[in-house]
Amino acid sequence: MGDSLRPGAGAAYHTFGCKANQYDTERMRQEVEARGLFTVEDWERAGVVVVNTCTVTNQADAQARRFIRRVRRERPDLRVVVAGCSAALKAREYAAMDEASAVVPGHDPTDVARAVLGVGKGSVGPAAASPQPALVQLGTRRRSLAEMDREPVGGEILLRRDGATRGWLKIQDGCDRKCAFCATRLARGASRSRSPEEVTAEARALARAHPELVLTGIHIGHYGRDLEPQWSLSRLLALLLEEVPDVRFRLGSVEATEVDDLLLELLADSGNRVAPHLHMPLQSGADPILRRMRRWHTREMYRERALQIVDRMPVLGLGADIITGFPGETDEDHRATVELVEELPYTYLHVFPFSPREGTVAAELVEEMPVPQRVAGERSRELRERVQVKGEAYRRDRAGSRANVVLEGDGRYALTGDYLRVRVQGRRPADQRRLHGVDLIWRDGELAAVPTGGE
Repeated sequence: MGDSLRPGAGAAYHTFGCKANQYDTERMRQEVEARGLFTVEDWERAGVVVVNTCTVTNQADAQARRFIRRVRRERPDLRVVVAGCSAALKAREYAAMDEASAVVPGHDPTDVARAVLGVGKGSVGPAAASPQPALVQLGTRRRSLAEMDREPVGGEILLRRDGATRGWLKIQDGCDRKCAFCATRLARGASRSRSPEEVTAEARALARAHPELVLTGIHIGHYGRDLEPQWSLSRLLALLLEEVPDVRFRLGSVEATEVDDLLLELLADSGNRVAPHLHMPLQSGADPILRRMRRWHTREMYRERALQIVDRMPVLGLGADIITGFPGETDEDHRATVELVEELPYTYLHVFPFSPREGTVAAELVEEMPVPQRVAGERSRELRERVQVKGEAYRRDRAGSRANVVLEGDGRYALTGDYLRVRVQGRRPADQRRLHGVDLIWRDGELAAVPTGGE
């Protein structure tokens, strides 16, 4: 077979983790396609698969390793290129896996393309013939993990998100906060913002293919603080609304304390140009735990801003991240979190039992203040059950109202501005990906959307 892929084999991509990771995969895909190798949907038919890893939890690391072993077990001839956050922190561990053909420590699309195509010092031969996986040397833009904060973000404009209705628009990377539990900061480096001009240019390009664009990054609330002159997330969104018409914008995860008055005004009064949806990480509703987590806000700061937002936005999809079983979390701390969840109108939650990440402050606290995994799991289940009830009540309340939706996949389902996935019923234009003013109804135990004038 030599050192190249089978003719016509193509490249497949498998992504773990957040929207920022999904964006990075699209940049990798675009870079590989620009160099002449086409994309295939399934790794079963590919000659190489790029695995973009996540490191938010131990489970995320384990899932990536299981997937890598599985694909090589089922396809011994398949080449596997490992990249992403977990690869940035555990590059040598992945390189030691017999199933890995090459490892890219991070997200650089150029380095991934080199590994996929077998070019330069990172090249490898056929997977089965490579006894020791290659650790790809980093490109000219980043030479070591210690210099990751100097890496330019989005050096090329993404033109489309392959096979999707909604497009990801990455506005920054990295994070300057130092939450005790977070390994993503270690993998991504310091916060770096793209220029407003570059973001706007990419938004225009993506708008040709996508009726909705999601502003994403690792800490988008810090957008523009590193630019000269400084910018802000709210100013950027206002610019995008002005410069990129006829598209709906949606904010990715943003801290409650970083929703300033202009951002709230744009959310509440944009005429559906900004989706009425916020994902505001909470992590805990107890001040002792928030301090131990090294979060920068108190329970009351979060609660007060959330209520101010809710007061302005009667229709609002509201989500949050919560960690249960953080070192030292007592029953009283958990009760405080439950009470806050009950008070605020969450429509969904992402709840995770605490998972110590190597190199973080929290990993050092586990032995001093352990919380049994069984207890952390029980607390997670309780929160998920409570928010499931709240979410269904919200969906039922939305029945009888109207919404603008973006169709997904084959058009049988759509997404409302407030982040409700609804079944589309009745007649709809075959070539349309966005429907204005659909009627929301409750039918057969789920929320459905009926295009105006048709059942």
